[in-house]
Amino acid sequence: MNINAHLAHFKHYLISQRYSPNTIKTYTDALAVFFQFHNNQDPKQLGIADITHFNTGYILKKNLSASYQNQVINAIKLFYRNRFNRVMNLDNIQRPRREKRLPNVLSKQEIKAILEAPTNLKHRAMLSLIYACGLRRSELLNLTLKDVLSERNLLFIRQSKGKKDRVIPISDKIIEMLRTYYKAYKPKTWLFEGQMTNTKYSEMSLAKVLKQALQKAGNQKPVSLHWLRHSYATHLLESGTDLRYIQELLGHSSSRTTEIYTHVSTKNLKQIRSPFDDL
Repeated sequence: MNINAHLAHFKHYLISQRYSPNTIKTYTDALAVFFQFHNNQDPKQLGIADITHFNTGYILKKNLSASYQNQVINAIKLFYRNRFNRVMNLDNIQRPRREKRLPNVLSKQEIKAILEAPTNLKHRAMLSLIYACGLRRSELLNLTLKDVLSERNLLFIRQSKGKKDRVIPISDKIIEMLRTYYKAYKPKTWLFEGQMTNTKYSEMSLAKVLKQALQKAGNQKPVSLHWLRHSYATHLLESGTDLRYIQELLGHSSSRTTEIYTHVSTKNLKQIRSPFDDL
């Protein structure tokens, strides 16, 4: 069996296990690079020494990120376990130190300017809902009409990251905006549809919506949609919301992931008095 056949079989396995399209592409692309590095040798003949060689001769040599390295290693381990029932112990592979970056957060004034910038009602509703509920991009685009539980002031997020469902409270203000939007656009299935009926709004188009809003708001920061989610979490924390509730609202599996927002919240920092002021 040639390399392409192995990759096709592995891709079919990932699809059957309901991995996300992004993960499927990342894993298959990573494996393709790994096999090309070894001149498309028979995968059965490759072992831990070959993986170590790839790690030092390709990943570390090119100074690729720790995140990419982990994706490659995870893909290789899963591939060999699925295709050849081999367990690859790669715990001792040299890894670059993971960067510790804080999430980017916008002020409430900046958020307000961005959300009010679009003149198009659909565009304003999409950006507003991302911030109002701390949604991931995919979560917004996968929303259906039945996921808006307006009678209970809840938004139902289905099978998001980690294949988990969760509910998020939504205010009367955002419900009223969605009702106005619905009356104007009459979506059929997806809450936010593309130009064709019953098709989801595309990721590329949503990115353009944000870019245009930033230009109109005069914001020159490299803002991504995820900044709105980070800002939502940080503003909740600064308003006194318990970190455990924020974890549930964001859909984080671990509280350690949510705790990073304590490092960017300025509420307590502003209360610290510099000794310079006492001189």
